[in-house]
Amino acid sequence: MTQLQVGDPAPDFSALTDTGETVRLSDFRGKRVVLYFYPKDDTPGCTKQACSFRDSYAEIQERNAVVLGVSPDGQKAHQKFKTKYDLPFTLLVDEDHAISEAYGVWVEKSMYGKKYMGVARSHFVIDEEGKLVGVSYNVKPEESLPEALAVLSA
Repeated sequence: MTQLQVGDPAPDFSALTDTGETVRLSDFRGKRVVLYFYPKDDTPGCTKQACSFRDSYAEIQERNAVVLGVSPDGQKAHQKFKTKYDLPFTLLVDEDHAISEAYGVWVEKSMYGKKYMGVARSHFVIDEEGKLVGVSYNVKPEESLPEALAVLSA
């Protein structure tokens, strides 16, 4: 699996949102985007990561940026997760993991000796022209926000 690098163009995609709209990454040109990938709605690490972006969302917006969260969960699960934790940003449905594959985060994982495919928690910071300016693979939930903010503040 090829990993993306800073300076690469961010792979464009089209996805269903938690509200049922379809968006493209290219719709956000002119703004910076924090695109973060997480394994599953309403699990401890994913909730910690999402809530850290929620708690700093005003600061992110001040830096001309939006947050987009991506997981393989469906629209209904995203809506419940977003409502439960009052998340102010858009969650994208990636049930076929096409976006995760494009960003190199759909990987083989292992738990209790069983191998399976899943999302490696990661985030990408994309500039106004659609170029990657921040790339973090296999990030810990509590490190995702500070790393993304550091790139946005640079």
